[in-house]
Amino acid sequence: MTLHYTQTVVVVRAPHVVDRYGNTTSDRDWPSATRTTVRRVAVQPGTTEEAGGDRRTVTTGLRLITRRGDDVDLVPGDRVVALGRLLDVDGEPARYVASRRHHQTEARFEEVVGWCGSERT
Repeated sequence: MTLHYTQTVVVVRAPHVVDRYGNTTSDRDWPSATRTTVRRVAVQPGTTEEAGGDRRTVTTGLRLITRRGDDVDLVPGDRVVALGRLLDVDGEPARYVASRRHHQTEARFEEVVGWCGSERT
């Protein structure tokens, strides 16, 4: 399979919120997030899952692959704008090494959309 590294994504990283006692929390300050544009990557479809019940959800996954030798600064907790969607980084990005050199980075992204009746959230 040939990959064409013609897509661009934007990495969105928010600092952790510090509470009134000076402790770092797990919450993120998204209005203060930084945005970093990453060019020449491949974004491919991943898995899609639909769950029913009282609250229906659709989980869509995408996969990012960098060119040989390129890395991208991504960590769990970041968000990424790709293909017009705002997605969460799903787990730790995989960094592959060949002959003791960085070969490529792969990362998974996830978007979860849910709704009750006809209202989407």
